[in-house]
Amino acid sequence: MNVLIIHAHPEPHSFTSALKDQTVKVMASLGHAVQVSDLYAMRFKAVGDQDDVRQRANQDYFKLQAEQNIAYAQGRLAEDILEQQARLTWCNLLILNFPLWWSSMPAIMKGWVDRVFTTGFAYGSGRRYETGGLHGRQAMLCFTTGGSQESFSSAGEHGDINIILHPIQHGILRFVGFEVLPPFIAWSPASQPPEIRSACLEELSIRLKQIV
Repeated sequence: MNVLIIHAHPEPHSFTSALKDQTVKVMASLGHAVQVSDLYAMRFKAVGDQDDVRQRANQDYFKLQAEQNIAYAQGRLAEDILEQQARLTWCNLLILNFPLWWSSMPAIMKGWVDRVFTTGFAYGSGRRYETGGLHGRQAMLCFTTGGSQESFSSAGEHGDINIILHPIQHGILRFVGFEVLPPFIAWSPASQPPEIRSACLEELSIRLKQIV
């Protein structure tokens, strides 16, 4: 299996980064090929704009999706986008690894989606969901929270985590064709003792070994 991890945390010693490192270790030990796009370390450009295409098709009015579509078809997308698209084409399993900030992914990861999941490549011309451009691949969220599991329940103060994740899991990943696996969630690791964090990493290992 080819595994692509998109990692978004600015601190290499964070528990979110520990989840990424554990994923690399476990998947490699199982014989899988692993690539990591560490967005903060790469200083990945998060804003989609005119620089995403090497030559604009419409000089009078800039519409990002239309320019992406034409640039993808003509091989004129920016090199960093092409590199990430090549990694997505290569992978069988995509893992988005991040801290849950403001009930969503960090801005740099959302920018990765905005710029890399271009029309023509990931969707477009009726290609979505079962016919999306990345159909035949699996995707999974692996993330940390600041609040407890109870606080992200239907009766909790933050609301049901499944509802919070719907825009990412369905609106992004399912939309472009991924089979979305259940997420792995590390609940409030910053407030947990070392033995609980170690147990969480072991739970992640078990979960990863179950993916086929």
